[in-house]
Amino acid sequence: MMVKAKYQSVLDLGEQMKIQKGDVKVDGNTLHVKGITNTQYDKDRLWDEIKRVGGENPSDIVADINVADSSVYARHTVESGESLSKIAKHYYKDPMKYNAIFEANKDILKNPDTIHPGQELVIPNI
Repeated sequence: MMVKAKYQSVLDLGEQMKIQKGDVKVDGNTLHVKGITNTQYDKDRLWDEIKRVGGENPSDIVADINVADSSVYARHTVESGESLSKIAKHYYKDPMKYNAIFEANKDILKNPDTIHPGQELVIPNI
């Protein structure tokens, strides 16, 4: 299987994320990808997909992924039915870390139990 075809899902995810300054090259049996994600969360999602396809330490891909905004882990737009604990579970895999999100958004949130669809939340690096 050609290496570019093997990692097509990674390339598709990069396009979906609108990776900045993206570049893909094939050198023999190695795929070289580089670019800039908006946040660390997006970079982590790309690496998770690379590992899903190629294993924990793939030798047929070299990825140089940088982050445009390292001041936050992610940015999240609240959707109907969400809570801070549900959002924390999504980003941190731990719903009990909801308070970190609340603390980072005290400028727009007055109560951790009250969030509204459409609010733009900062998901902090923890």
